[in-house]
Amino acid sequence: MRFRPCIDLHQGKVKQIVGSTLVDDPAAVRTNFSSDLPPSHYATLYRQDGLVGGHVIMLGPGNEAAARDALAAWPGGMQVGGGITADNAIHWLERGASHLIVTSHVFHDGVLDRERLVRLNRLVGKKRLVLDLSCRWRQGGYYVVTDRWQKFTSLRICPETLEDMGAYCDEFLIHAVDVEGKCMGIDTRLLDLLAASVPVPTTYAGGVATFADLELIRNSGRQLIDVTVGSALDIFGGSGLRYQEVVAYHAKLAPAP
Repeated sequence: MRFRPCIDLHQGKVKQIVGSTLVDDPAAVRTNFSSDLPPSHYATLYRQDGLVGGHVIMLGPGNEAAARDALAAWPGGMQVGGGITADNAIHWLERGASHLIVTSHVFHDGVLDRERLVRLNRLVGKKRLVLDLSCRWRQGGYYVVTDRWQKFTSLRICPETLEDMGAYCDEFLIHAVDVEGKCMGIDTRLLDLLAASVPVPTTYAGGVATFADLELIRNSGRQLIDVTVGSALDIFGGSGLRYQEVVAYHAKLAPAP
């Protein structure tokens, strides 16, 4: 299990937001943390600690300059997502993204658009593509959500779906949106489903609050489940986990060279 750091961008600033509240009405958005430091500060920190494979996520429009600031601080060290399409994919790779994280572009009216998915796969290659299959629980199952996690799609997270989607990408990024940003503990039901089914490396995000949550992910993840931590970290105003302790914890898990 690896620690995958994050830089979430909202209105041009590094923030930690309760995912389920990320709607168009600014008054309804619940923000846990908003930083006065530039995105490059966090990217530089992650670079110094050798945390490869983290993600920069643009939560809505107006975050492009902030994303470029983060990527410039560590070319090739971080992935980027949020509004990625076939039209701008090369732009973001040229700006230093190691991978492109894609969700909404490959769905139309809540239905998977396989033609777009195939086009992206051919354009950037399987090894540069990450599918964001962030999901919410509804009607007895987990369904992928798009457009800042507010719109349900018809794609249900199940072993067959994961096997199918894994053929097109290098990794999955999956936020448990129902607990995202709430520091209330992880979604163990979703974690168990992923641990039993994912065919490619997968980063789980959502609800991580304590070292007990990290241990649970490590023990059940079959070495395919990595983790990202947001609101609970002290660098994002949290009190549940100290960033340097999380880095040290995962360093101990790293295999010997």
